[in-house]
Amino acid sequence: MEKMKVGVIGATGMVGQNYIRLLQDHPWFEVSYLAASPRSAGKKYTEALAGRWQMEEEIPAAIRDLVVGDAGDVDSAKGKCQCVFSAVELDKQAVRELEDKYAAADIPVLSNNSAHRHTPDVPMLIPEINTSHVEMIPIQRKNRGWSKGLVVVKPNCSLQSYLTPVYALMQAGYPVERMILTTLQASSGAGYPGVPSMDLLDNVVPYIGGEEEKSEREPMKILGRIENDRFVNDNSLKITAHCNRVPVVNGHTACVSLEFGSKKPSLDEILAIWKAFKAEPQELDLPFAPKQPIIYREESNRPQPRKDREADKGMAVSVGRLRPCNVFDIRFVGLSHNTVRGAAGGGILNAELLKAKGFLG
Repeated sequence: MEKMKVGVIGATGMVGQNYIRLLQDHPWFEVSYLAASPRSAGKKYTEALAGRWQMEEEIPAAIRDLVVGDAGDVDSAKGKCQCVFSAVELDKQAVRELEDKYAAADIPVLSNNSAHRHTPDVPMLIPEINTSHVEMIPIQRKNRGWSKGLVVVKPNCSLQSYLTPVYALMQAGYPVERMILTTLQASSGAGYPGVPSMDLLDNVVPYIGGEEEKSEREPMKILGRIENDRFVNDNSLKITAHCNRVPVVNGHTACVSLEFGSKKPSLDEILAIWKAFKAEPQELDLPFAPKQPIIYREESNRPQPRKDREADKGMAVSVGRLRPCNVFDIRFVGLSHNTVRGAAGGGILNAELLKAKGFLG
């Protein structure tokens, strides 16, 4: 199969670097275009980075000498790639305008940014939960006058560590009414250089700007439905969130308490639901889809970031410590890799889903 040519805009940042690392040897996609800020434009990728490559692996040989374009110059991407992964670092309005320009130029956009997450006709995807939301793409194209272009976003990175296990229970017929959520979020979630070491080492920072609002709001759209050509949020689930930055490099942890409605599953039923859970990415055998989306750890002290964040290519959610809750019904701990599942890997899985559904290429 001939690989699809893809671009990365915001290629010198941490998320952009992760895209380049993860897309190396991808069976469907090949990076053919890189773009970043005007100060990087015209330079070879290695020169544009100037020693700022933060991945553990070396820069892929096929990428080292690619000349970086200006992310703001949409015309420079035409003919060089068939879609772009957006990891640009700009204010929200500038991101929205730029991503719309790429889509208007018939270049589909798979975005990691938050700017379009609550745009009425833009799907916000976790493919194990809401693949049906891709049905908004023809509506989006009609609304915008786009032919081949589109914008699809992934949600906040911390949602990946708990929302799929919650959804699996809801899908099995056990509606969740209330959730108390405490996240312990890795330093890499703040990008590079992130939180200064003197602020984070030997410390926990109990505030991450905007994270609690995202954690409480974004699931409503993801769990919602399309009705009359618009997204209708599922407001039946009430969430209160506490978001903390902790001295961990990679891996977001979530401590979750759930209250069900009148129908309450037993602990054994919950374990059986999680262990059996599979969704469309698994049915389609997408390259970046985890074989088992939810992995339950039986050990009393798991999941742990260092031991479990890389589970199944870093794309699975690891869950443990399921037990009764003294205030609500049950509680558990979830963990996911924030820079893989929660960022670049999640964006790649979205692209695979759209390609399999015929929206790319």
